[in-house]
Amino acid sequence: MQVFAGHDMNKLIAIIGATIGGWIGWWIGGKVGFMTAFILSVIGTAAGVYFARKLAKEYLG
Repeated sequence: MQVFAGHDMNKLIAIIGATIGGWIGWWIGGKVGFMTAFILSVIGTAAGVYFARKLAKEYLG
């Protein structure tokens, strides 16, 4: 039994990407207002997951 299989690492990397993307979106949108921060956080989260999964697929296979 492996402690971290490749699938588990992909999930972890996606969560980290979502966190970073959401934080960046909130940081940018927070300069305008609460709802802008919320919307950009959602978009940033989606972008973070997308690019993190793409990166994980490239490096982890």
